[in-house]
Parts: sequence; C-alpha cells; structure tokens
Amino acid sequence: MRISVSSDMDEPVARALFCELRERGPEVRVHGALSAGNDMGWAFCSEAAARDVADGTVYQAVVCCWTGTGASIAADKVPGVRAALCTDACTADGVRRWNDADVPAPGLRLAYGPLPKEILDAWFAPVSGRDEEERRNVDRPARLDGARPATG
Repeated sequence: MRISVSSDMDEPVARALFCELRERGPEVRVHGALSAGNDMGWAFCSEAAARDVADGTVYQAVVCCWTGTGASIAADKVPGVRAALCTDACTADGVRRWNDADVPAPGLRLAYGPLPKEILDAWFAPVSGRDEEERRNVDRPARLDGARPATG
C-alpha cells in the first residue's frame, strides 16, 4: 500500500505523522515542507498529495496545515477525492465510516502528543458495511458535484 503525506510546515506533528505512517509499512510519498525542493504552500502540497489519490498512485493521503482546514479544502477540490478535517480520533473514525473520506487533514496546531497516532489508528481501522441510508448519504455529494461515488 502506498500513501502520500503533505505538510506546509516541518513541525513535530507532521514529522510524527510521517514516522507513524512509515512504521505501519506503506511506502510514503512526501509533499511540501517534509521534503526539500517541494512547494511548501498548503494549497500546493495538499493538492499534490490529493492528486496522488485521484490518479491511483497512492491508496490514501494525509494532508496537514496549521489548522487542517486549508489542507482539507485544497485536497477536497481535486476531483475524485474526499478530504475531511480530522482533529481527533472520533472524527477520523466518523469521516471514514460515514463520509467515505480518503484524505484526513489533521491540524498541526491541535494534534500533539499521542493524538497523531490515535487519529491514524482510527483512520486505518476496518470500516464495516454501510446500510442503505448511509449509502444514500455518502453517494449524494457525488451527484451534486460530479465527484466519485463512494467505495465500500
């Protein structure tokens, strides 16, 4: 499994997320401040990571900026990508389970201590099947803007 990670700042939280992803075994592609020579603007590095998801280069991406909001907005604008702000493990679990997101956006300001690992634990936990009502809700945004229908 391959995953992309981006951050507009080389902050301890971004490094912790990157290291935690690498420890889990996937090949990690890096965008932004975590790799020399990349564009460090949150809109640019978040878009690059999201495009990796959209074109199938990676399975998922994690995008970061100070609040997580800008990174989630930029990634979510890439056709075929569902990005969501994830400030805690419960939110990460919910957006995977109920919104079929494939790009979490934790804020560098809030995610400290054990929180980055908890967010990734919740994000990568198996997602159970959806009932018909959940499926209709997940599929609705795709009909609104032409995005991909939900998977799983």
